[in-house]
Amino acid sequence: MSDEISPFRIDVPQADLDDLADRLARTRWPRQLPGGWGRGVPVAQLRELAEYWRTGFDWRAQEARLNEFPQFLTEIDGQQVHFLHIRSPEPNALPLVITHSWPNSIAEFTALVGPLTESGFDVVAPSLPGFAYSTFPEPADERPWTAERVARTWAELMARLGYERYGAHGNDAGAVVSPQLALVDAEHLVGVHMTAGVGIPTGDPAELEGLTDADRAGLERMAALFAGGSGYGTYLANRPQTLAYGWLDSPVVQLAYLVERLAEFDGWPAGTDPLLPHLDRDQLLTTASLYWFTGTGGSSSWTYYDGAAGMPIDQAVVPTGVSHGGPDAFRRIAERNNDIVQWSGRDAASHMVAMVDAAGLAADIEEFFGKLR
Repeated sequence: MSDEISPFRIDVPQADLDDLADRLARTRWPRQLPGGWGRGVPVAQLRELAEYWRTGFDWRAQEARLNEFPQFLTEIDGQQVHFLHIRSPEPNALPLVITHSWPNSIAEFTALVGPLTESGFDVVAPSLPGFAYSTFPEPADERPWTAERVARTWAELMARLGYERYGAHGNDAGAVVSPQLALVDAEHLVGVHMTAGVGIPTGDPAELEGLTDADRAGLERMAALFAGGSGYGTYLANRPQTLAYGWLDSPVVQLAYLVERLAEFDGWPAGTDPLLPHLDRDQLLTTASLYWFTGTGGSSSWTYYDGAAGMPIDQAVVPTGVSHGGPDAFRRIAERNNDIVQWSGRDAASHMVAMVDAAGLAADIEEFFGKLR
């Protein structure tokens, strides 16, 4: 296996842009079902977004913005790994590997990288295996891409970059991978920071012991928010290949799926106008375009099929910091099996925290690792 690291730039052929525009123009639109957001993404709102993707969205501008970040490719465990690597101008910077969410991309972090490097972090932002330019080999590796395997891949990446001491941050899928690093590379990891997820009740009655009425009320509000929104998880955990045909053949299928998932906590399921009140639609369409141009809608679903989705694991090997962590009850539950040294209960407004509150998230990350340097 080669440990070579090669520079990389995104350069989508014009023919692919023309094909996307043609497919969007020829979309067969369904009738609107009764029930609005209760039955899925509304036709009128998605149609308007798809038309903007076709006629108003400037991919070349977004491509240029991504290419402002130094990007690289390397092979680890038979897997092509694409990553951003931005060094801080500050002396004695702390390396920080940041892992994006599902279904998202490294574009999730475009507004976060600057504040982090300015505050003394060397940022390494890999694309998860099977996402965008971390494409799977042909034929695909039959070994499961568990969160532990990704964590071992990240540990090797950080070692290959020459880092002997580093921190980790993650959101959603990234918040599952990051604490796994504590179990596979505790010798080099100084701490784990994540957005939400940890401390969410699993259904064990013992978790609720000692909680106040206010705590229980907060948990009930969160349960109501989640209710009815995860039917896709069961399907992806069993039949992802079936959905992959639609994602690869129709950009609107890919867009609709991303909108529904990225809109969580952002007006979904009740729905608001505009479609995504907190998320920038150019940033959303950048991720949709990355999935479309790389054909990785299907391969990204390993997070469910291989069991890497779900709640973050508990670990007390290294300190944990949490941003946008939700009700205080979550912290009290999390503290039973984690070394929680910082907890921010900021209102996330959206599941995609780095896309809607990059400044707040960067401040929390800086404060947490400032305690560990």
